Amino acid sequence: MSNVTAELTQNLKQLHLPTVRQCYEEVARQAERESLSYERYLHELIQRECEERQENRIGKMLRESQLPLDKTLDAFDTKRLPAKAARQMRSLLDGGFLDRNDNVLVFGNPGSGKTHMLQAISQELVRGGRRMLFATCEMLVQDLLIAKRDLKLSRLIKRYSRYEGMVIDDLGYIRQTREEMEVVFTLLAERYERGSVLLTSNLPFSKWEGIFKDPMTTAAAIDRLVHHSVIVELNVPSYRLEQARHNVQAGDQPIPEHPSDEPASGSGLRPPPPAGSPELHKDVVSS
Repeated sequence: MSNVTAELTQNLKQLHLPTVRQCYEEVARQAERESLSYERYLHELIQRECEERQENRIGKMLRESQLPLDKTLDAFDTKRLPAKAARQMRSLLDGGFLDRNDNVLVFGNPGSGKTHMLQAISQELVRGGRRMLFATCEMLVQDLLIAKRDLKLSRLIKRYSRYEGMVIDDLGYIRQTREEMEVVFTLLAERYERGSVLLTSNLPFSKWEGIFKDPMTTAAAIDRLVHHSVIVELNVPSYRLEQARHNVQAGDQPIPEHPSDEPASGSGLRPPPPAGSPELHKDVVSS
């Protein structure tokens, strides 16, 4: 290695340009063969450095998002979606709802594809440079309760505010105590008009009092989520049940017609307010 090469390599290391340091000699030989100008040579080097940094940045954001990488858009069967839901899904992929701090509420039966849909959308948004976070409602509640116990709840909620969109999966699927749902409500209230919440549930609004345990809290939670929102209803059969029927062999135990889980009967987009609660917002955006 010549003195010039050694010095250049050291300078590139100090400037934190690892991709340029790795490929500048290769690109120099290419420039000689193709008679590239100095500007073209420099452009090629910087382009490779930027692409590598972007790829590393997206990889880091995907790890931070806690999204399962196998739940991609390509792996999602969009043909099963109702026409309206398919249009809504396509419109969400541009990420405009994040700029408006709109929420996305997805309702449907167990196995209808709610979770995969939001995971696939979120992955595409992360690959486009948006910060997203995925959590099941159960695990989120545990983290919030630990933070509350340690007097660090506000610090945790502030950390969540770094994410443009926060996916809360399976709200109401597992029955929580009043204390557990109070910390969830605190998070929803803090994110209201500050960051998007992407939420799945198999329970319509009319049954949410069983989630939040209190009519006033229920009304306030729905009020904050529905205002500035896109509501997607997946009224389709369970994908897992369809797969089980498809794979069942002749003579095997018959597959029941409906899963044992309680199906969602729609989101109840205009639920009557619980007794003693304030009137809910009327302007729901279902674009």
